Amino acid sequence: MTSHKHPPKPAPGDRIAVISPSSGLPGIFPQPYELGLKRLREDFGLEPVEYPTTRKMGSTPKERADDVHAAFADPTIKAVMATIGGDDQITVLPLLDRELIRANPKPFFGASDNVNLLILLHNLGIVAYHGACVMTEMGRPYALHPMTADSVYAAMFTSGPYELRPAKRYRDTQRDWADAATFDTEPDSQPSDGWIWHQPDRIIEGRAWGGNLELLSWLLMADREIARDPAVYEGGVLFLETSEEMPSAEQVFRILRNMGERGLLARFPALLMARAKAWSFQQPNTMEEKRRYAAEQREAVLRALATYAPRTMAVFDVDFGHTDPQLVIPYGGPVGVNGPEQRITVTY
Repeated sequence: MTSHKHPPKPAPGDRIAVISPSSGLPGIFPQPYELGLKRLREDFGLEPVEYPTTRKMGSTPKERADDVHAAFADPTIKAVMATIGGDDQITVLPLLDRELIRANPKPFFGASDNVNLLILLHNLGIVAYHGACVMTEMGRPYALHPMTADSVYAAMFTSGPYELRPAKRYRDTQRDWADAATFDTEPDSQPSDGWIWHQPDRIIEGRAWGGNLELLSWLLMADREIARDPAVYEGGVLFLETSEEMPSAEQVFRILRNMGERGLLARFPALLMARAKAWSFQQPNTMEEKRRYAAEQREAVLRALATYAPRTMAVFDVDFGHTDPQLVIPYGGPVGVNGPEQRITVTY
């Protein structure tokens, strides 16, 4: 894979750009947004800087692209964080000035629809950070999750190896952001069974590539940002997660099948699969239904690997997806997957 460089890290007291390159939901749900800003200031010592579309719903792709340019071009801004995801950041990609961004590399944090920007930065040779949107992770009800906070702090301010660990408890349910009482108590959680390993017989070291599975399928359909020559990704560590839209197991298999037909899956000797988001307001599954959904998704992934990448080692239920806590993955950064010792190490 292409060599990538980590951009310079900020320090407490620095300014961090807060942008909405996807959805302007801070304008509709101010409470989690303001809470996220407060924690950036008080817990991380950073000074958030907003832009014209940060709190604006319905902004045009051009307006959002202008904010991305302003954030990266400003020499006083030392990092950039997305407020939340969405579903149309793909329309912003063609409007971005890649040379401006390449000339002003900065740590960028975002997940979900922000994989568009993460993959663009990857293609420019800049390591970025999958995770830690302002509203979802930084604005978590009641308190930051300690595992999320520790991972974000390490990714934001430090350089070097960081070992990921399985969460003892996790949450995949949500509360209504419009209800002020949502933020008064610790969210409900449930016990975790830890990671599930498939073929843990090797030690793999490679650079991370991937993100939200549905979004990657859109980029493939639009023929944007994903290299046509799959050899570009040879030896990397693929990491994938699914969203609150909860694609069926058959949809997951079909997307992976298409990636396999394209020659992508076989290029990755290791796959990290995030814990499945198995509950939504539209589909409030019971505990048994959640277990069934996650198991069916896992079997769909294994079915695709058996056909297209039978030697790929896989780890399931890693906490970097649409569930809580959320650990940060360095996009384009080194990842070590130690099968015999069942350990995962990233380099921030």
